[in-house]
Amino acid sequence: MTVRIILLGTTHPGNIGAAARAMKNMGLAELTLVRPKYFPHEDASARASGAEDVLERARVVATLDEALADCTWVAGASARSRTIGWPGHTAREGAARLVTEGSAGTAAVLFGPEQSGLTNDDIDRCHALLTIPSDPGFSSLNLAMAVQVICYELRLAAHDGTAARAAREVPLASSADLERFHAHLQDVLTASGFLDPGHPRHLMRRLRRLFLRAEPDRNEINILRGILASLDPAGRGRRS
Repeated sequence: MTVRIILLGTTHPGNIGAAARAMKNMGLAELTLVRPKYFPHEDASARASGAEDVLERARVVATLDEALADCTWVAGASARSRTIGWPGHTAREGAARLVTEGSAGTAAVLFGPEQSGLTNDDIDRCHALLTIPSDPGFSSLNLAMAVQVICYELRLAAHDGTAARAAREVPLASSADLERFHAHLQDVLTASGFLDPGHPRHLMRRLRRLFLRAEPDRNEINILRGILASLDPAGRGRRS
C-alpha cells in the first residue's frame, strides 16, 4: 500500500516534525513537502522525536504538480464548505478508499497551510475531500493533529479488512495525465469559442469535478485526448 502524505506551504517546522512522528507511529513513511517555509529546521527534528528517518527521506518540491504527478487518487483535508461541492468523506470513509487505491497505485492525502488551508485551485486536484468530525463549537484542529487522525484511520483501514484491494485491468489516470487532459480540453474549448478565455475558471472547475468523479483510467484519458485532437485538426489545442 502506498499512501503519500503531502504538506503544502507549511509555515511552522514543528508541525512537519510532529507529522513525521504521527506517520511513523502508524506505519507510514512517504512524506512530501511542497514549498515549506522552514525546512530542514531544528524544530522539525525535535518534534519528530524518533522519526528522524521519515524527515530524512522526505521529498521537498517546489510545486504541487511535482508532488502529485504519479498519484492516481488524491484526497484533500479540508474543513471549509465550498461553492462548488466536491465529493466528501469522513476521515474513516476516506481512509478506506485511500487504502484501496494505494494498493493499486499511489494515493495521497493533501494538507494545506496552517492558517489558510487548501485553496480552491488546490482542491481542483483532489478526487474527494476528507473531514474530521469534531465539536461544532470548536472545530479547528492543529495540522499535526489532523495528520495524526488521518494516519490512525489509515492504519485501521489497512488492518481491519474494510478496504478492498482495487482490481483494475488498467490503472487510473495519474494526476499528470489528468492535468494534460484538462489543459488540452481548455485549449480546444477556447479555440472553438465555447469557453471565454477571460473567465475560464468556473466552467473548468465544474468540468474538473465531472472528470474526477468519473475517475477515468489511462486508456480512457487517451481516448478523450484523441477525441480532442480530432476536433482540433489545425492543432490550435494542446497536444503534448
